Amino acid sequence: MLSLRQKLLLGFGGMLLIMLIGGVQSLIQFRHLGKSIDVILKENYRSVVACQDMKEALERMDSGVLFIFLGYQRLGNEQIKKNEVAFEDALRIELNNITVPGEAEKAAALQTLFTSYKVKIYDLQKQSQSGSARRIYFDQILPLFQQVKNTADDILQMNQKNMNEANDRARKDAAAAQERMYLFLLCGAFIAVAFMLFIGKWILRPIERLIHYTEVIRDGNLDLIAQIDSKDEIGRLSEAFNDMTAGLRKFRRSDQAKLLRTQQATKEALNSLPGAIAIVDPDGKIEISTNSAKEYFGLNPDAQVQDIPITIFNELFQDIVRYGLVKEAEQKKKIFQKFIKTEERYFQPQATAITDRNGQLTGVILIMKDVTEQRYLDEMKRGLISTVSHELKTPLTSVRMAIHLLLEERVGILTEKQTELLLAAREDSDRLHQILQNLLDISRIESGRLQMDCQDTYAQSLVLDAVEPLRRAAQDGGIELRIQLPDDLPMVCADSTQIGHVFSNLLSNALRYTAPGGSITISAMLEEQMVCFSVTDTGSGIPHQFMQRIFEQFFRVPDQKSETGAGLGLAIAKEIVEAHGGNINVISQEGKGTTFSFTLKRAEHYDN
Repeated sequence: MLSLRQKLLLGFGGMLLIMLIGGVQSLIQFRHLGKSIDVILKENYRSVVACQDMKEALERMDSGVLFIFLGYQRLGNEQIKKNEVAFEDALRIELNNITVPGEAEKAAALQTLFTSYKVKIYDLQKQSQSGSARRIYFDQILPLFQQVKNTADDILQMNQKNMNEANDRARKDAAAAQERMYLFLLCGAFIAVAFMLFIGKWILRPIERLIHYTEVIRDGNLDLIAQIDSKDEIGRLSEAFNDMTAGLRKFRRSDQAKLLRTQQATKEALNSLPGAIAIVDPDGKIEISTNSAKEYFGLNPDAQVQDIPITIFNELFQDIVRYGLVKEAEQKKKIFQKFIKTEERYFQPQATAITDRNGQLTGVILIMKDVTEQRYLDEMKRGLISTVSHELKTPLTSVRMAIHLLLEERVGILTEKQTELLLAAREDSDRLHQILQNLLDISRIESGRLQMDCQDTYAQSLVLDAVEPLRRAAQDGGIELRIQLPDDLPMVCADSTQIGHVFSNLLSNALRYTAPGGSITISAMLEEQMVCFSVTDTGSGIPHQFMQRIFEQFFRVPDQKSETGAGLGLAIAKEIVEAHGGNINVISQEGKGTTFSFTLKRAEHYDN
């Protein structure tokens, strides 16, 4: 039995053979037609044109003779001489283009007659004033004129006849070629139709059956056996298909047992966990959930996550479906309170994607993280910081006042060493005062006691007011301050004082870590409904491993050469910006500089 390749070669080979035969025949016929056209255009046509030129020149020479009779001897002689040259040129072309039998004899006779004709004309020109001129013309010149003209006409007719015969032959050859091409096209069409019919039987129908079997298997029916009608490649593919389904049936039996064991073990393991956990399929249907998830949050199996009263679950699920990321309710408002057995508890929902090897989403894990203890610890920390800060603030104020009075020498003159020690004490006390002030600010912000007085403010004013106090420090340090503000920058909704603290902290850090000769660029740009402010320096940069912790409270980058504070400035800046509904970010490359940027909402009623 023929293989699939042999079948395809047989069908396409037949059509290729027809095409080759037709192409060769066409080339041969085109060559014959080309020769016929060459005879017509290259050979006979030149002789026809030459004969016509000779007849025309002969007519004009005869007109020149008549001009002589009329008394225009000079004009007649010029016309005779001019057309004599034209006749001889055309005669030369004819003598060099003999293509028809008998044409050479005619051309030679034409040359002899024209020579006699020229002699008679010369005689006439000499005797133009005598009475015998008219007799010479009618008795000798005119008969020669007719003979020359008739001979040229005979040559013309001979070439035209040969042209007509060549044209007829070309037409017959073209008609024969057309008939042969019709025959080849008919044969090719017949072979193509036959091949198409056989393709349907040999290839298309078996492939359609395999496609149908595949769709059935896709629906879960692995008991299907493919029909085998041939031993070619399609037949071997059907055999492999049957072997595949047999293997799938074997795997399904083993996988089903394994899956049942895994599901049961997973369910038992989840139920033993104290936390509230639920597994949701990509369509939002809850498949498995722990006892606490069912009891406290209504996450019952077979329920839709969209129908759960706690909407944060559906929000996190939709974020996972859209973006495929681990999504956690980071905002404090997403941490919700729930009373469990009369006990107040706080939970922070979290969602994690479950993906296959190809990264396709296969499910979502919802976790209700109990943050009650962490919340209590945070409250205790804030209370402790607030209490300690207040308790330290009063005695620190007294110490600062005493140092100030001593430095003013109101209680006595100081020695140089005493002044040096007091100046160091004043600097450290000022630094300690700033740390306490920052701690109090953080305590107020986190507790919600620090109210933001947000008003519509020009963005340019925020930048210029923040830069002005630091110009002298930048100038003393040899650092260039650059301000890049577009003219169409809109107003923003902000508390000018608090945003001033943000700018002050970012600019102070930039000045601290930028070497002399460097630059600091303050810029702003509109991003949809937010205005983004940026502070870019050319300083030492932040090592990559510390980027994630840069906004943590009390965190300071290790091994910094410049003296730093308590690590609270950026944490306060972050709290202030987020209290305004914006975000703060950092981009840095060690050794090349850092860019801090934060966003503020555009004023709602601002008309650009």
